[in-house]
Amino acid sequence: MTAAGLLLFATLGLPLGMAAAAISPALRPRLLAALPLAPLPGLLAALIAPAGLQVIAPGPLRMVLALDTPGALLLGSAAMLWSLAGLYAANYMRQDRRAPRFAVWWLLTMTGSLGLFIVADLASFYLVFALASLSAYGLVSHEATPRARRAAAVYMALAILGEAFLLLGFVMLATDWAAGNPLIVDAVARLPDSPRAGVIVLLLILGFGLKMGLAPLHVWMPLAHPVAPMPASAALSGIIVKAGVVGLIRFLPLEPGLPGWGIALMTLGLGTAFYGVAVGITQQHPKTVLAYSTVSQMGFLAAVLGAGLEAGGGATAVLAAFYAVHHLLVKGALFLGVGVVAATGRRHLPWLLAVSAVLALSLAGLPFTSGALAKYAVKPLFGDGFTGAFASLAGAGSALLMLHFLRRLATAAHKDPATSVPLGLLLPWAVVALAAFIVPWALFSAVSGDPLAAPMGLAALWASVWPILIGAVLALVLAAYARVVPAIPEGDVIVLVERAAPLGKRLGDAAERLDGGIRQWGVAVAVLAALVLTLAGALAFAG
Repeated sequence: MTAAGLLLFATLGLPLGMAAAAISPALRPRLLAALPLAPLPGLLAALIAPAGLQVIAPGPLRMVLALDTPGALLLGSAAMLWSLAGLYAANYMRQDRRAPRFAVWWLLTMTGSLGLFIVADLASFYLVFALASLSAYGLVSHEATPRARRAAAVYMALAILGEAFLLLGFVMLATDWAAGNPLIVDAVARLPDSPRAGVIVLLLILGFGLKMGLAPLHVWMPLAHPVAPMPASAALSGIIVKAGVVGLIRFLPLEPGLPGWGIALMTLGLGTAFYGVAVGITQQHPKTVLAYSTVSQMGFLAAVLGAGLEAGGGATAVLAAFYAVHHLLVKGALFLGVGVVAATGRRHLPWLLAVSAVLALSLAGLPFTSGALAKYAVKPLFGDGFTGAFASLAGAGSALLMLHFLRRLATAAHKDPATSVPLGLLLPWAVVALAAFIVPWALFSAVSGDPLAAPMGLAALWASVWPILIGAVLALVLAAYARVVPAIPEGDVIVLVERAAPLGKRLGDAAERLDGGIRQWGVAVAVLAALVLTLAGALAFAG
């Protein structure tokens, strides 16, 4: 096996082995300090592995690993953020008595998330997706407060729901293969001609869209981010949501296209983009505002994939991955920056806010930033008509939301004006912020095929500026009428469900009085019925 192939296996093996080392009482306390090392094989693989590399694990694993251009883009940027956020965590959580347990959940989540970018067979993809999705529960619930437990419970319920959608979709994809575990690329090649194509695509959008946070399945995100430790928030918003992105890139037939479904995904995505802004501007906590910003940005990215699915073409996957790299690094830096600002006195605040402002407005496409490059690269997918204009207006919404975020961030500084941020927090944040600017510039020409001068032409600059100007005007209006803006609770939709719970309880009590047996075994019967229906549906479609 080549050195590049060994790096692919080490991408999964090193963090998984480090997590297993927690069994040793002697090694367990040292895991936190070692977190920055765990993703380095993935970073090296993304940098040196040749395009199209494929390796097969010996039995009994039967796992196929491969690295293509979208996978390399996401693997490299995610490994970089995992490493730097791990360095941040090693300093941020040094005094936390539960830090070893946090480190184990961190390593397991990392193993799954990095694996998603390199596994090439159906069964292995489901395995690492489940590992990343379920292990993140430990990051959300770490603080063990009532809010953290509630957020973790909502997250886990929706994660399991997403797993169920994907399991059904994957079963249908695999039914035509005698071996039962096809390569993803082979299964997707047959998808457009499948008699169950519509059902499969729907299940895939539901499962991966839930992980991305597409409305109305987004509610776990604004609940989880405010309660998770700061480095975990950076990983959740920057990296974990990309599990849904890479899932749609891998499993949607983007090259041949699927008209109709592309319009549906584009509509869902743009609706989510504006919904995230509308609810986000009512929030007060900087991390919650960032969570709704991620909802909005993932909606825009879903619209990018929808536009590509509608038109067909081989460029969509790479362009979507490039936009995801931009968001991954910027959002990771912004979440780490909230912790940096919270540890900094007002005397040192202005320059931190200036850097944060550039990062935040890059999400709206600020000229010369990674956001301007990313939006320029994906703009041809939308065209110049109504859809293109609507997509551009999403940038105005992002500008409005990010200016609101900066106002909230300015109030989060340390109470002691002279307090200086510890170097252990400042350094990893600064490197991620720098990478958020440099990495997209380094990749732009190779990804888009355009020269670096293209996004700096007058037409391109104006296309970047006018949405930000509209957003700035709206931000002034929002500041002037802040008192009349409704206070929408974190989680919005889930709060409505919870408020309807008393009515549901009364209806449930009435049902219990009618049937004492169901009163005793209601949960077991419901679970059994769900399992039976799921299996029956899978068998029906398999037949």
